[in-house]
Amino acid sequence: MPEGTTVVGIIDGVLLSDAAVGHREILNLLRRGIRVFGSGSMGALRAAELSTLGMEGIGRIYEEYASGRIEGDDEVVLMYDPFTLVALSEPLINLRLNIEEAMREKIINSSEGDELIARLKDAYYPERSKEMLLTISSEILDNSSFRRFKEFLMERGCDYKKNDAISLLKAVKRIQ
Repeated sequence: MPEGTTVVGIIDGVLLSDAAVGHREILNLLRRGIRVFGSGSMGALRAAELSTLGMEGIGRIYEEYASGRIEGDDEVVLMYDPFTLVALSEPLINLRLNIEEAMREKIINSSEGDELIARLKDAYYPERSKEMLLTISSEILDNSSFRRFKEFLMERGCDYKKNDAISLLKAVKRIQ
């Protein structure tokens, strides 16, 4: 850590092949008086876990973890190409929150939304994608609901992880 660092933002991390950012590392920063923010992905998860010890969370995904509505790192994990860093799957949290928004807007009903989320949750994370969601949707929804849901996803679907990451970067910039 460079001398004089006063704030750290944690957005994401790598699982499986590398060690994820650890609680001990974050606690050491907090003990040194460094403000630590988390958002987006692993940062949101760690912020929810360590909020009582001083880590600060930002964004919708942090709120989902902190409230207990979601738990587990499988919500934010995705598969990516290690050379280009292009995402090869979609994080469950993005799919889940878009489904929940479609339920709020009455595009789909709550039992349909719950079934979509359950089926995605059962899928192995590298296979989760908008395409998978649309395939499952076509099996569950009637034709009219499916068309409206597909239109919603394609035109107004939100990348919550990206939005939260941008919010964290803006917050850190304001502090410095």
